[in-house]
Amino acid sequence: MHDIEIMVEPRYVSEQSNMMKDRYVFSYHIVIVNRGEETVTLRRRYWEITDAHGGIEKVAGAGVVGEQPTLYPGEDFAYSSGAYLSTPWGSMQGRYEFEDDSGSRFWVPIPKFDLKSDVILQ
Repeated sequence: MHDIEIMVEPRYVSEQSNMMKDRYVFSYHIVIVNRGEETVTLRRRYWEITDAHGGIEKVAGAGVVGEQPTLYPGEDFAYSSGAYLSTPWGSMQGRYEFEDDSGSRFWVPIPKFDLKSDVILQ
């Protein structure tokens, strides 16, 4: 059985953001843990990035950060990436497509997480 755990830690990157130009930069660190008994390979990603106005940007593609990591039982894979918004807060959610040893593909949801700048709005 497939048992994939996904943990996300987002961070506001103030030094790359520019409030005057409505550019708010966020990084996120993700750890993917294969808690199942089968070897799996991450094949695709799909993200929905939502800004404070409800605008949604959809991002899809092969693997993550240029890789399609294979995770053996008990192994983990960690990576960092980023996103930017035109509003000081928003959220991200998505899913990863994995392939197991038998060639079967399955999706694992990435829990929704908030992107929040430290900008205080009056």
